[in-house]
Amino acid sequence: MIKLNVYNETSRLRSVVLGTAISNGPIPKLEEAYDPKSLEHIKAGTYPIERDMVMEMEAFNKVFEKYDVKVYRPKEIENYNQIFTRDIAFVIDDKLFKSNILPDREKEIEAIQYVLDQIDPKNVITASDDVHFEGGDIMLWNNYIFIGTYKGYDYKNYITARTNMKGVNFIKNLFPNKIVKEFDLVKSNTIASENALHLDCCFQPVGKNKAIIHKEGFRNESDYNYLVDLFGKDNLFYITKDEMYQMFSNVFSISDEVVVSEKNFTRLNNWLREQGFTVEEIPYAEISKQEGLLRCSTLPLIRD
Repeated sequence: MIKLNVYNETSRLRSVVLGTAISNGPIPKLEEAYDPKSLEHIKAGTYPIERDMVMEMEAFNKVFEKYDVKVYRPKEIENYNQIFTRDIAFVIDDKLFKSNILPDREKEIEAIQYVLDQIDPKNVITASDDVHFEGGDIMLWNNYIFIGTYKGYDYKNYITARTNMKGVNFIKNLFPNKIVKEFDLVKSNTIASENALHLDCCFQPVGKNKAIIHKEGFRNESDYNYLVDLFGKDNLFYITKDEMYQMFSNVFSISDEVVVSEKNFTRLNNWLREQGFTVEEIPYAEISKQEGLLRCSTLPLIRD
């Protein structure tokens, strides 16, 4: 049995589901794109090819091997994108939540059923269809649960709006002893540099008391100020619009001291080292063309 245990983003990782790029399928048609960044690369003829993405994910897998992390991979589904496991499920404390994912992605959860079968069924949570949440919007920080959402009246018009207020309230009700704080995120179906697809596209804690943040990812300055006050302005790494577009905040922590980052994120990686972190740099720029990076392609199950 797998005893789920995830209380924050940075404690020592012991077990994770890492996505796979094998048999990733053909380049999507324009109308099949789930996000503006994929759309941009489909139009430009620069959409990533499978071989490159498999190589990038293998580099990530090697880092997990180095740190003795137990890695599960989804069962292969032919011609199907299974890279972003964070979208399909996430763990809070000892509970795994199955996301109400975009309808044409439902097979992805079936591919990790063998993992779910090792979890006590009472700890696997499914919500009704009107309750939306995805793991990229759920960020744990000890007694806090930060949740990205979109509060606009036109929520249903945005394929990039993945977590609704019903999702926020569902989690609030399940964790009455935690501080659950939602953040209203900027969305765009067509302009990648103006779209915070998930909360982890504009914010993520690292270490014990630091975080990466992009002010313009938040629709309300008060949400941004809440995080600045909580973490302290000197503990934050502020990313530009272009750095958000490149997904600087979507790194992944193996522990309080070790962060996996994209090798081209020079400014961030230098800052992390200055703060005393070990930075494991890997190539992930091809995968980032689908508006997802390191955190998006992982589903942590156990952290110490």
